[in-house]
Amino acid sequence: MSADELPAPIELTKGDDDYPRLLKETLGAPRRLHVMGDANVLSLPQLAIVGSRQATPGGCETAFRFARHLAAAGFCITSGLALGIDAAAHRGALAANGATIAVLACGLDRIYPARHRGLALQIARGGAVVSEFDAGTPPTRERFPQRNRIISGLSIGTVVVEAGQRSGALITARCAGEQGREVFAVPGSIHNPTARGCHRLIRAGATLVESAGDIVEQLPSLLSGLAESVEQNMVPRAGVVTKRNKLADADLLTVMGWDPVSVDTIVARSGLTPEEVSSMLLILELEGCVEPLTGGKYQQREEGRS
Repeated sequence: MSADELPAPIELTKGDDDYPRLLKETLGAPRRLHVMGDANVLSLPQLAIVGSRQATPGGCETAFRFARHLAAAGFCITSGLALGIDAAAHRGALAANGATIAVLACGLDRIYPARHRGLALQIARGGAVVSEFDAGTPPTRERFPQRNRIISGLSIGTVVVEAGQRSGALITARCAGEQGREVFAVPGSIHNPTARGCHRLIRAGATLVESAGDIVEQLPSLLSGLAESVEQNMVPRAGVVTKRNKLADADLLTVMGWDPVSVDTIVARSGLTPEEVSSMLLILELEGCVEPLTGGKYQQREEGRS
């Protein structure tokens, strides 16, 4: 293998001992994981660091410093290899000679973004690049929300550094909350649009953190409470469907109607799986077409259908 050639991946199934326990015990855990690099790092205690692709230089510096500090403290840093905050987090972990995991929304032979192929190679040498998607699978928009549930599912907590109101990082934070994991958010300037998602998370109950030390201080109680939260998530669920294309997003809005509606109702009306519906709803929410309501219901927004 040449110096710039990516290593051959291996496959883990949910029945394998090496399949990461935390992820296995979340709802909708993938039946298979393709792993390029050291599969053993998947069992390390992980913290996810995610945020905007259009991050400010200050946001990237914060993500880098947080990741370097936490990696030096012995935690594996997990993120999505995206531009901006994700890449800064991976690089911070590498700077501390720590382990880091990149979770992709495409096949491992289709590194995305392509400019991060070199970064993926660095990660694979001491950590792992992971995907639930088979080789040749391209990155499409519905696959990113599916990818995000793996990032949060592998981790004991998720740290959001800079996120706009429609940032995909908010999907990762929501998944973390649904999985019983801690959500941390770094506040920013009220004039910074990429800080508004973090402020929204803080108003919703996320833990405000100003330094990596704030997270480390909370880890003892976080780790002790993890076993209980894992037990609460051990509910049988069908495997995640990775292909959709049965129903367009606009058609899903028609299925929803204008009254508040639950995911179960949409599933019954559409014939889609719960995972497919959840993925589509997350995309539609980011596009401003639907909004989540209390009680797990959704309602489409009139201004989103212009």
